[in-house]
Amino acid sequence: MDSFGALRISASALWAQRQRMNVIASNMANVNSTRSEQGGPYRKKEVIFSSFPLNNISPNIEGVKVIDIVESDEPFKIVYDPSHPDAKENGYVEMPNINIIEEMVNMMMSYRAYEASISTFNITKTMFMKTLELGR
Repeated sequence: MDSFGALRISASALWAQRQRMNVIASNMANVNSTRSEQGGPYRKKEVIFSSFPLNNISPNIEGVKVIDIVESDEPFKIVYDPSHPDAKENGYVEMPNINIIEEMVNMMMSYRAYEASISTFNITKTMFMKTLELGR
């Protein structure tokens, strides 16, 4: 196994979870956005992860990467608010398909995965340092 494989795996996981947290933050920031560039309300975005080989030396060592950021196909929420500027003639407004509680849970899960990757990185670094101390 490549000596730095654990560090590369941890670093790739950190990068992937950081991207996931950015997407979740964007979803939360747009929870009330009824207008988007595509027309209509903001559509929730989701991150798709995949594994990938880190190098040709050890092809069985895999890291994590974001392969795509997709829009959710869940239906929009329909809210009765005749005073809203985007309300239809019947007083209903299409709102983004974002559940703020679900996004908070996703953010906490992503944060925990980020923390775990940091711990793995730091433990690996400590092991390398202890190995160097043995050589003294």
